[in-house]
Amino acid sequence: MRIRSATAAELPALQDIERAAGLPFRDLCMPEIADDEPPSLDVLERFRGAGRCWVAVDERDAPVAYLVAEPVDGALHIEQVSVHPRAARRGVGRALLTYAAERAREEGLAALTLTTFTEVPWNAPYYARLGFRTLTEAGLTPGLREIRATEAEHGLDRWPRVCMRAPL
Repeated sequence: MRIRSATAAELPALQDIERAAGLPFRDLCMPEIADDEPPSLDVLERFRGAGRCWVAVDERDAPVAYLVAEPVDGALHIEQVSVHPRAARRGVGRALLTYAAERAREEGLAALTLTTFTEVPWNAPYYARLGFRTLTEAGLTPGLREIRATEAEHGLDRWPRVCMRAPL
């Protein structure tokens, strides 16, 4: 699986990946997540312009998954990682996270962080298998508290969520 920086022309394809990756949430009685709009092109461009929008591509060099991240309190915070269902269960998400960890190390960052649903099998349980650990409320940095507050404003706390961290 080849991973590289996304191009501006690929950003609409990333939105399509996000929509497709969201569909399985419907089977978990989370239709609001399944129907949630992906990040806007402007938001994706902001990550891309900062050099933190990476894609995993197929043999035709077409994106099948993507990851966007930004530094938050000395860690690289994974804002979104999405894998198209046709590429799922092949280690693509793991490869993107490994790639992000390598970039974070190069920048001198100490960890990867993310927020995720606790009861979705391909969310918190998956990240735990990859070495992420759930942070307690006391372990949240100011930036992570702000991210969680924004998520709550958007209604994501309707389902149990946590912050997780993997040291580098």
